[in-house]
Amino acid sequence: MSSFALLPRSRAQLSRRDIVLSGALAFGIAGAGPALASDSDTGISYSAEAIHQEPTVNAARRQVYRALTDAKQFDRLIALSDAARSMPGNAAPARITARAGGEFVLFGGSITGRFIELVPDDLIVQAWRAGDWGRGVFSIARFELRTEGTGTQIIFDHTGFPAGQAEHLARGWYANYWRPLQGLLA
Repeated sequence: MSSFALLPRSRAQLSRRDIVLSGALAFGIAGAGPALASDSDTGISYSAEAIHQEPTVNAARRQVYRALTDAKQFDRLIALSDAARSMPGNAAPARITARAGGEFVLFGGSITGRFIELVPDDLIVQAWRAGDWGRGVFSIARFELRTEGTGTQIIFDHTGFPAGQAEHLARGWYANYWRPLQGLLA
C-alpha cells in the first residue's frame, strides 16, 4: 500500500512554479482575484462549468427519443428552433446514424458529434461539439428520458464544454431543443 504526502521544501528548493502558485493562492485568498482553477500537482479542475436541465415534454418517451435520433424528425425540430432564423435556406439537412459510434451532423453542420450510448426510449449519450470550438474539442451531452405523467421529463446534463460557454449553451438548449421539441410533439 503506498501513500502520497507533500513534503515541505526549503526556500532554496522552491521552483518558479511554487512561487507563482503561492502568490496566486494568496492573491485569491485575499479576495483581489480568482483562486486557481486546478491543483497544479494533480491537474484536477475545481471550476469546470456544467449544465443540468429538466424540461418536460407533453409526449411519450418513444416520441422524444425518435425526435432526437431520427434525421427527418430532427429537421422538423430545427425548423421550429431559434437557430433556423439564422441558418441559410440551403443549409444541409440533419444527418443522424443512431447507433453507438454513429455520427450526427445538425443545424446545417454547426453541431456535430457521435453517439456514445443509446438505449431506445430511455437514454442518449453524445460526444457533442459546436463547429467553432477548437479541433478535437468535444463535450458530453446526456439525455435521460423518464415518464412524467402523460409526458416525458428529460434529465439533461452537458459537461466538458469550453470555459465561458455555459450561459450561451444553456439558453441554446431551450431555444433550439426543448421549446421546438414541445412544439413538434404537442
